[in-house]
Amino acid sequence: MEMICTVCPTGCGLTIEMNDGIPGKVTGNLCKRGLAYAMAECTNPVRTLTTTVRLCNGGRPLLPVRTTKPVPRAQLREMVDVLNGLSVSAPVAEGTILVSDILGSGADVVATRDVMGV
Repeated sequence: MEMICTVCPTGCGLTIEMNDGIPGKVTGNLCKRGLAYAMAECTNPVRTLTTTVRLCNGGRPLLPVRTTKPVPRAQLREMVDVLNGLSVSAPVAEGTILVSDILGSGADVVATRDVMGV
């Protein structure tokens, strides 16, 4: 399996030898962080979810949001579906928790912008 490491700007080309679905030897990494990244990507890939939710009375139709920590990549679509049903009313302060522990992931969804009411 091959991938590009995204931990730092170097962008090392990694090659991971897989043995029955289990990652083995990793080559191509110039630092230890690349090894850790490859192992995590092969066993439990996570991402920080960034998206928008509907905003009422804020002068804009959408409010940018993100998760407070990386969440399982396999849950991203389901999380977006949950957030598609969310509507927030202004005013909203940056950092306000809009959804606590989304889908039991341990991550909260927070506003990433201050929005004053209209």
